Amino acid sequence: MRLDKLYKQKFVISFEIFPPKTPAGEKILWEELASLAHYRPDFVSVTYGAGGSTRDRTLEIALDVYIRFGIEPLVHFTCVGSDRKEIKGYLEEVKDKGIQNILALRGDPPAGETSFTPHPDGFAHADELISYINDIDGFTIAAAAYPEGHLEAPDIETDLLNLKKKVDAGADFLITQLFYDNEYFYRFMDRVEQMGIRIPIIPGIMPVTNHKQIRKITGLCGATIPSSLENILSSCGTETSLCEAGLDFSIQQCIELKKWGVPGLHIYTINRSMAVTRIMDALGLHQPR
Repeated sequence: MRLDKLYKQKFVISFEIFPPKTPAGEKILWEELASLAHYRPDFVSVTYGAGGSTRDRTLEIALDVYIRFGIEPLVHFTCVGSDRKEIKGYLEEVKDKGIQNILALRGDPPAGETSFTPHPDGFAHADELISYINDIDGFTIAAAAYPEGHLEAPDIETDLLNLKKKVDAGADFLITQLFYDNEYFYRFMDRVEQMGIRIPIIPGIMPVTNHKQIRKITGLCGATIPSSLENILSSCGTETSLCEAGLDFSIQQCIELKKWGVPGLHIYTINRSMAVTRIMDALGLHQPR
């Protein structure tokens, strides 16, 4: 199933998972995903490790998601460390196995490297990879968007121009990086509309359940912690109280976005179901079987 068509038909629910590093982690993943499968998500995206380190596992897990639960997979793919021949070979393998949906990303540098260096016969930017995939044909192509701007972009205007390049290259829909202040998303959508970008843009939501995790990830990606969330992080004395207050914050964030009119929600699960279950129940997002 090509996912771009879904956004014209319904409010789309999707989850993101990552390939576990250990057998114990994989056991937990399938147990947690079994719980999430009851909500009948429209698709599950499977991430791709830094430097392409989980490429084979990403594809294996994506196929297992479909075999075990009948849920459509969205496979992350980056151009890190690969030449065009390797990229084409992998994409042909993906297509041969029946996967029609790719999230095309430039990707992060391999472990130990601080800057991105393209392969001499590869691609330096996501729009180049998207154009290449589009020429191969047969895929729905998703791409990333950054409501507060990509960390490497000198300013938001430059980042928006880069986003337009990805759309013009053939991206069918966009999934945003996590954010905690909806006002940034709304302003971003205003700017995107002014640029003539009309494809679906899906907010990426990471539930607030862990103090250190939120501090770390917002520091890494440059997302703003609004004062309402800062008060929660600062005042909760235990992880249990943070989890409850944080989940209330995340639920309210999703309620406001849905009311505003987003075409769907993409929830970063961190391979755990509890927070996602709470959000789905609070929003009444039980999909028909």
